[in-house]
Amino acid sequence: MTDAIVVLVTASSEEEAERIARTVVEEKLAACVNVLPRVRSFYRWKGEMNDATECLMIAKTRRELFDALEKRVLELHSYEVPEVVALEIEESAVPYLDWIAAETREIEN
Repeated sequence: MTDAIVVLVTASSEEEAERIARTVVEEKLAACVNVLPRVRSFYRWKGEMNDATECLMIAKTRRELFDALEKRVLELHSYEVPEVVALEIEESAVPYLDWIAAETREIEN
């Protein structure tokens, strides 16, 4: 088990995903964000079935930064209830984990 996590976030457009991704990397809330420009999402929202094309962001960060990352995504996002889901990275190459740690900021007390 590591302290690294992957955070999944969907966005309404590639432009929105790029804006969020650049911001959280620039602010050192994530070491890297991949933007997958076209995913198809099926979901129920306010009682209606939806079929939408979205962008998926995959952010790599540390567990202790999740709350700050989630808060920032919520500030930047156009959705009323955006997806912000963390998945633990159980194992990874040590140099990659070191890079994530080096590229993300320390939490201010």
